[in-house]
Amino acid sequence: MEDSFFVVPESLHNQLVEAVFANRGFDPEEAAAVAEFAAFATRHGVRTHNALKALHLDELFGSTVGGCKPRARVEVKESKFDACQIWNANSKVGQAVALDAIDACMEMADKHGSGTVVIDNAFHYLWGGGYVMKAAAKGYYAYTNCTSTLAEVVPFGGKTPTLGTNPHSWGLPTVDAVGFPIVVDWATSVIAMGRVQQLKREGKSLPPNAAVNDQGVETTDPNEAVSLLPFGAHKGYGLGLLNEIIGAMSGGSLPTVRGVPKDLPGEKFSCNFFFQVIHPEAFDSGNFAHGRNQGTNLKSVLDDILREGNENCLLPGQLEAEFARKSETNQGLLFSLKELEEFATLSRDTAVEFDPAEFSPAQ
Repeated sequence: MEDSFFVVPESLHNQLVEAVFANRGFDPEEAAAVAEFAAFATRHGVRTHNALKALHLDELFGSTVGGCKPRARVEVKESKFDACQIWNANSKVGQAVALDAIDACMEMADKHGSGTVVIDNAFHYLWGGGYVMKAAAKGYYAYTNCTSTLAEVVPFGGKTPTLGTNPHSWGLPTVDAVGFPIVVDWATSVIAMGRVQQLKREGKSLPPNAAVNDQGVETTDPNEAVSLLPFGAHKGYGLGLLNEIIGAMSGGSLPTVRGVPKDLPGEKFSCNFFFQVIHPEAFDSGNFAHGRNQGTNLKSVLDDILREGNENCLLPGQLEAEFARKSETNQGLLFSLKELEEFATLSRDTAVEFDPAEFSPAQ
């Protein structure tokens, strides 16, 4: 991670992002959802899925080409299941849909013990870990996966990219035990394409065994990378395949045609989301060793895992929690100079003044 950051007031960041999305036809509620969720990602140091990523996705696959439809309305389909909802997002901007979906799951979990929302005709929701982190911070277990916009990943043993990066995100209610939600969040490729874009922007190399060029040959040059490899060989392939199967069962179509709408009558080009939240009491057997309750037992198990010899091991979500504290200390959002320069370019088409020279270095 780059060490040199500059502090941008969150209000200014949100104002700029909202202005850019408003210029593209999104209503104030949609623009605010994008800006606020991008700020949440940035606050936690998730630079691969910040506002620049949201804007980039919209330019390539969204409102400019019909993949995302500003001011669309979500349709909640009829279902015979009280704890499971099926939504047609009608290509509405993904962050607004996903934030509503995780809230709906928590509401169902409060009533039924668990809640599931399956979403068809969706557009990229940016950082899956953020949604489950929000739920886990409130004490729930939460999970989400989605099908990615493009088929960028080569299946294990193959040569042709036919899978999305297809992330999985789990949020665990561990605030009382360790001070922050444990969040396991990963793409099923070795790296996400957002990381490729970040490293390209920063002039850095890719890790080995992560990407291939247009000839199917491995490369560490982000300028040459066109396809990605699954992490853990067959294991990442299996997890990426899982997303495609869930997507197929909920209305998603062929991964190799997803993305920009094409002249293929009857075809679908959108993504699919899956959200599930479980109330902690639904896990509680009431039968813990030494008379512990659920909370104290959770802490005891984590303490045992990080016992002597493992005390320096990181928990998933720990780096994000530490970065959030750094953001709070600096009273703003932290960006690299390259990121500030991109924001400044975007600001030229808005009434928002954004001068990289005005921002102070982070402490």
